[in-house]
Amino acid sequence: MNEEILRLDGVTQEYGEGDLLVQALQDVNLTVKRRELVAIMGPSGSGKSTLLSIAGGLQVPAAGGVYIEGRRLGGMTDGEVAKLRRRSLGFVFQDFNLIPTLTALENVILPLELDGFRQRVARRAGAEALESVGLSERMHAYPDDLSGGQQQRVAIARAVVGGRSLILADEPTGALDSVTGEGVLRMLRGRVDAGAAAILVTHEARHAAWADRIVFLRDGRVVDDSRRDGAESLLSGSAR
Repeated sequence: MNEEILRLDGVTQEYGEGDLLVQALQDVNLTVKRRELVAIMGPSGSGKSTLLSIAGGLQVPAAGGVYIEGRRLGGMTDGEVAKLRRRSLGFVFQDFNLIPTLTALENVILPLELDGFRQRVARRAGAEALESVGLSERMHAYPDDLSGGQQQRVAIARAVVGGRSLILADEPTGALDSVTGEGVLRMLRGRVDAGAAAILVTHEARHAAWADRIVFLRDGRVVDDSRRDGAESLLSGSAR
């Protein structure tokens, strides 16, 4: 079994042109393996969310290669990338991206239904995912009837349902209280320990402490990449 789930090979991303050209990422190399949780830290504007979008195939880099489970996204059709995202990738966005006309359960199981799962199987998996984030009693509620924290937990359940191999989380605890947030991180850690890989973008050192590695970005470049045993010095210097 190939342990490498994600590889970014010399990834560069640019926005604008001429005097307004901004390099959001500059020659970034990153590998994430199975059973590995990697936290991405850095100041605002350092390229964290751009890195996550490129890793998930939501953006095409200006240069470099993106490989998921050994497959190069640049060599795939749009349809193949969409299928890969449904089957292998789970996203947790800062703004949740829930569909307001669908219930919590329907939002969670939508990727499974699009991928051809039988409704009974999809609903059972969705109910289990919602139970894992403490929302069993709210599975038939619509997003507008849920608090911000509850909506975030629905988004997290959608990201982990179906046994995805790579979970990409952009500040997944931002709308949660400390107790619920810790529960979400524990669930994410559990999914990784069970065989998935995950990238967690966070500003919080206490959240990054759940990770196996901490990658620090500044001005679109990786300036440090430390494993857990060397993470304490990175975290103590993250406010530099």
